[in-house]
Amino acid sequence: MKTVSNKTQRPLSVPLPGGKKLHLGPGKTGQISFTAADYAPLKKLVDAGEIEITDEAARTADGSRGAKNRGGWAQGHTSGTGSRRSGDR
Repeated sequence: MKTVSNKTQRPLSVPLPGGKKLHLGPGKTGQISFTAADYAPLKKLVDAGEIEITDEAARTADGSRGAKNRGGWAQGHTSGTGSRRSGDR
């Protein structure tokens, strides 16, 4: 996968092969396939400086997109350690 970043201060509708579009807000990112990165209309936006395409493998390798909540406190449901009512069956 490749990552597309919107470098403008306005929302963009990024054209993709097959008539699809990727909607990106200002400063937001999205993911596209490797084959979509070679799409001519997409390259025009890159040349105009409106978007930037980076390789997802490179971002993962440098640690900027690692696992979430590495050993820290996780908010949400527990694994069933709460009390249960018995006898109301």
